[in-house]
Amino acid sequence: MADPLRRGALLLGGCLVLATGVTMLLTADLGSDGFSTLVNGVSIGVELPFVVANAAISVVFLLAAAARGLRPRIGTLVQVVVVGGGVWLLLPVLDVPGTVAGQVLLLVVAFPVLAVGIVCYLGSHLGAGPAESPSLAWDPPVPFRWSYSTVQVTSAVVGWLLGATIGPGTLAVSFLLGPGVDLTSRLLRIDVRQAS
Repeated sequence: MADPLRRGALLLGGCLVLATGVTMLLTADLGSDGFSTLVNGVSIGVELPFVVANAAISVVFLLAAAARGLRPRIGTLVQVVVVGGGVWLLLPVLDVPGTVAGQVLLLVVAFPVLAVGIVCYLGSHLGAGPAESPSLAWDPPVPFRWSYSTVQVTSAVVGWLLGATIGPGTLAVSFLLGPGVDLTSRLLRIDVRQAS
């Protein structure tokens, strides 16, 4: 019984921490992650409501992962609901810092929070969310730290080409979060790879 309880706690706790990190990233107002940039770009370019574009892209990403043998599980749904709901609740609480230095500081602090959240929820081995699934589906042969960066960078570029804005936060997340998650998983000794 301890193992299922531990995995459930890792999943829920990780999702709550991840929601906090995403809220901090958005509040820093220096650019969102590549996945969100893609969603925003599709919403603008195809003139779809953001929530519809988010659902459509999530399905595409999950199908791409499933084609490689990584199928959605209960953790996939929990991640989407808890992180989305958490961000929705936390965004009104935080204010954009009044200075650029404050924005940069918030962005910097958001990174370890994001990394710990991702590592913990993936470490439950109960399923991966849409943003991480395609990267994990390619590990192996491509290590997550590089496949995640590739997915984030590609998503950011496509989103930008469709009309979304990018910023230093977008570039930082796209290039550095994958290696950051890899380092955090090794420090915490939590394996983030998912069984096919």
